[in-house]
Amino acid sequence: MIEARRLHILRAVADHRTVTAAAAALYLTPSAVSQQLTALEQETGHRLVERSARGVRLTAAGEILLTHTNAVLAQLERAEAELAAYSTGEAGTVTVAAFATGIGLVVAPALARLAVSAPGVRVRVQDAEGDASLPMVLDRQVDVAVAVEYRGAPGADDPRLTRVPLYAEPFDAVLPVGHRLADAERVALAELAKDAWIGPFAGNPCHDVVVLACEQAGFQPLLEHWSDDFRAVVALASAGAGVALVPRSALRGMDVTGVVVRPVEGAAPTRRVFAAVRCGAEGHPLIRPVLDALGEAAG
Repeated sequence: MIEARRLHILRAVADHRTVTAAAAALYLTPSAVSQQLTALEQETGHRLVERSARGVRLTAAGEILLTHTNAVLAQLERAEAELAAYSTGEAGTVTVAAFATGIGLVVAPALARLAVSAPGVRVRVQDAEGDASLPMVLDRQVDVAVAVEYRGAPGADDPRLTRVPLYAEPFDAVLPVGHRLADAERVALAELAKDAWIGPFAGNPCHDVVVLACEQAGFQPLLEHWSDDFRAVVALASAGAGVALVPRSALRGMDVTGVVVRPVEGAAPTRRVFAAVRCGAEGHPLIRPVLDALGEAAG
C-alpha cells in the first residue's frame, strides 16, 4: 500500500529537483526525505529517482507514478473539501500569498467583502512575488496564490493546480520629464532601444514581461539599474537614470513628479494575474468564498 504522504514527497522532489530543496519546502530533514523516497521505492518495487551531482531526477517509473500522484492528491483535496462541507465549514483560516500590488488591488478588497459575506473565514496574507506563490501552494505552505504569468510558470493545463483568471493590466512607459519622447502621446518601444533601462531583477515575472516586450520590438533592453520596488524604479527615472515599463496599477497613487507616463504604442506589454489553488481544493467551503471574493474584487 502506497502512503499518500510519500507521494507528497515525490512531487516535492520532482518540483524542486534536489532532496535538500524539497526537504526545506516540506519542513523535513534531507535524510527524512531520502528515507521516505527509499520506502516508496520499496512499496512500489521500482527505482523512482536517480541522484547525480546536479540534483535528482525521476526515472521513467517515477514519471509514471508522478502522473498518478497528481490525480491522487487532487482527489484527496476534494475529499477534504467535501468533509469540510459536511461539517459546515463555516469558520476557519485560509492563507493567501500575493505580490504587493495584487494585495492592494484585489486581496484587500476581497477581505472587506468576506467580512460581510463570510465572516467566519479568517484570511492570513503573505507578501510573495508572483513567481514565488505557486510553489508555496504546491508545497502546502499556503492555500491560495495570487500570481502572475511568467516564463516557466505552470500552465493552465497543469494537473496540480486550478486557476481562476483575475485581471490583466498594461505596462506604461515611464520617462524622465526631459526625455526626447516626453511630449509624445504614445511611446514606441523600438525608439527606446538605445536608452538606459531600469527594471526588476531577473526572476521577477515583470522582468520577463519587460524583456519579452523589448525583444518583440527588436532589441534587448540595456538594463543598468535594478529594483523590484516600482517606487524605486520611478524615483530613478525621475533622476534621469533611465526609462522603464511599469504596470499601470503600480503607478496609482504614486508620486510621479519628475517623470511622464505614456501608454505604449501598439500591443502593450501586459501582466496577467490569476488565483491558483491545489487541484481539488477549489470546492473547499473555506477556499471557495475566498476565490469568489477575489474574482468579485477583480471585477
